[in-house]
Amino acid sequence: MALFEYVQDGEVKKTSGSFFRGESTNFHPTNNSFSQSNFIADYVMKGWAPTSKFVTTETPIVAFGSCFATNISDYLHRRGYNVLTKKENQAYITQMGDGLVNTSAILQQFEWAWLNKVPKGDLWHGFKAEEFGYDEAVRSDTKSLLDAAELFIITLGLSEIWYDDLTGEVFWRAVPKDSYDPTRHKFRVATHAETVQNLEAIYALIRQFRPEAHILFSVSPIPLTATFRPVSCLTADAVSKAVIRGALDEFLRGRSADPALHYMPSYEAVIRLFNNQWHVDRRHVLQPVLNFNMQMFEAFYCTPGITQEALNSTFKVALEEDVKIGMNGQDSDGLTYTEIRRQSIEAKRDAKRQARIKERVAARAVERRLTQELARSKSTVKQRLEHIAGLVLKAVVVLLAFQGAWELVT
Repeated sequence: MALFEYVQDGEVKKTSGSFFRGESTNFHPTNNSFSQSNFIADYVMKGWAPTSKFVTTETPIVAFGSCFATNISDYLHRRGYNVLTKKENQAYITQMGDGLVNTSAILQQFEWAWLNKVPKGDLWHGFKAEEFGYDEAVRSDTKSLLDAAELFIITLGLSEIWYDDLTGEVFWRAVPKDSYDPTRHKFRVATHAETVQNLEAIYALIRQFRPEAHILFSVSPIPLTATFRPVSCLTADAVSKAVIRGALDEFLRGRSADPALHYMPSYEAVIRLFNNQWHVDRRHVLQPVLNFNMQMFEAFYCTPGITQEALNSTFKVALEEDVKIGMNGQDSDGLTYTEIRRQSIEAKRDAKRQARIKERVAARAVERRLTQELARSKSTVKQRLEHIAGLVLKAVVVLLAFQGAWELVT
């Protein structure tokens, strides 16, 4: 059998050479690959990294679609980037951006803002089933955000959708219990074809109204909480993600000539690089893995961003935590869901308290600095006035002396 020699991670390897392997052959990483300094660039970002970094702290960013978009928005906002959807306004993509998880719901926001296309039914509801209407002031705020954006970060979440059989229009999420009408409210899984169609429509609108803007798509790794299909949630979630990821890849391949169209492999980074990436609910990503994912975005897309060395260090920490959990389990193993939920809520409250304390401490430090500067300024002004007064007095004395001498002469 003919053998094909190739180099991977500095090691010469051999495999079957019976088939033509094309012009670009990229092998799957091995365990040894993870220790390579260029692992992330070669095995995660290869083919997806932009040719040059284009996000600065001045770049207006609009990010929404699934709760994973919130993580990106929060991270960039904390790092000082200009995330428009983190600022005060009425737009639903600001208020409920992480609730827009399917491509139809995301497309609705672009069509509503730019085309003034209003759904025929009441489709938009908050997390507590509160009704969100089609207020013109909210639409205006949404349009203003989209009009200003130079980077759109759109995170796709799931493919399971509820829709109005009468109009064919898709809800943001499930139908509120009080509004549910079994004769018209139906459930289905979005098809691959319609997902591609929605992505094409989103892309076309952005290119029509913001032709120079960068567009970055990602897929949320967060799995379904539950499925409405009569099958296990594990299998339904696999299909839900497969539809999105396959459709997105088809769309991206069809638009590969656009240098301002990007994909961030956050989904693969979470799912494929770690073995113990979840909290005990097996849905939300552990902080070390999340930190690595967010820093990967900054390292490859932002300038000055962070160095590859810093990113590798964060990746190493995440891998070490992954191994540690694999060996010892998580601290909350064995707790009931209610106890886990309570701990999570308390942790979030404590984090908010700590953040408020830090803000107050920082504000007081600024106040003290300004007070000290004002005091120094007053002292400086006083010293200058005293100096000027001294000079004036000296001048008066000299003038009087000169006048007396003049009188004696005359």
